[in-house]
Amino acid sequence: MFATGIENSYPNIILPDGKTKRIDEMEKTGHYKFWKEDFLLVKESGMEHLRYGPPYYKCHIGPGKYDWSFSDETFKELERLEIVPIVDLCHFGVPDWIGNFQNTDWPYYFAEYAEAFAKRYPHLQYYTPVNEIFITAMFSGQYGWWNECLTSDRTFLIALKNLCKANILAMQAIHKHRPDAIFIQSESSEYFHAENPDVRPLCDFLNQKRFLSLDFTYGYSLDADMYKYLLENGMTDEEYKWFGNHRLRTQCNCVMGNDYYITNEHMVHSNGSTSPAGEILGYYVITHQYFRRYKLPVMHTETNLIEPLAVHWLKKQWANVYRLKEDGVPVIGFTWYSLIDQVDWDSALRNDAGIVNSLGMYDLERKIRPLGKEYISLIKQWKEVISNESFGVPLY
Repeated sequence: MFATGIENSYPNIILPDGKTKRIDEMEKTGHYKFWKEDFLLVKESGMEHLRYGPPYYKCHIGPGKYDWSFSDETFKELERLEIVPIVDLCHFGVPDWIGNFQNTDWPYYFAEYAEAFAKRYPHLQYYTPVNEIFITAMFSGQYGWWNECLTSDRTFLIALKNLCKANILAMQAIHKHRPDAIFIQSESSEYFHAENPDVRPLCDFLNQKRFLSLDFTYGYSLDADMYKYLLENGMTDEEYKWFGNHRLRTQCNCVMGNDYYITNEHMVHSNGSTSPAGEILGYYVITHQYFRRYKLPVMHTETNLIEPLAVHWLKKQWANVYRLKEDGVPVIGFTWYSLIDQVDWDSALRNDAGIVNSLGMYDLERKIRPLGKEYISLIKQWKEVISNESFGVPLY
């Protein structure tokens, strides 16, 4: 599955004047105006799959109330063009009436939304119910950057619990109407390096913490130290057992989607702080760690790098993916994210500055970048080879 995506983040941030503003990437990149042109670019590039979702905060207008006007148009056009969407239902934000990810009622409302969506579009099979759960919880509940803008382990864990619960309930709701649905869980793959021997215990903790979103989603049993961390920060044994009892990997068709960027590896310092480490281990090594833990089919669901390094980065990521397949890991897809340039991701959407980040296959005038030409060429060269070779195990 060679894919790209149309960036649809929409978190709330707090501006310097104290006011709250929603950062909608579809609006910033002009997708609401040029969505037909964007879909044609996907079709012309030779890709059959697109990570795509409607703006959740605009669709879910109240309990049991939905506005499907934009999604009706867009998903009808994708079907006409024979582009298969991997449907992204929640991407870093919730509707205003929900508040934020600290709202413990939200998982149930979100499951209702997911079920209504699946019933309305029964032809859709591929879903990412909640995108990058770990990043959403960290940026909203621990770093204080988005949405609730809180900064503690306790608020991080509340957000994480709600996000994972929403994800599981949504999967169950969709599966009820589409038993052959395939859930590609796009999640950031992280790693923490010790700057010196003294910080090894903290590194060990952080390298366990990075797994929590997928541990909850897939019902993975935690070790004693991580379980203690959960209890110390407000999680009850009953809540922990709830996730353990919902082992959806045995009930649903699950794919472990791994996102990897040059910012995903971190150096841990003596004072407990972290800083970007750059690419040290790389996608191959880190994905192997996740695969050994969950034993699920894998998809490289996001990567990019700003020009002029984008073409080199694409080749490096593809080499990692192909090597994984050769070594028996069931990798079923690769994604350059995204189709068009993004805006303000240089500040992780914290600044509403309008800075264009040259990360796409196409710029915001919909003109192809060198990266786009290289990715299209890569797809043409490898698509037939990949389809004729046998790697790992087949998908469902």
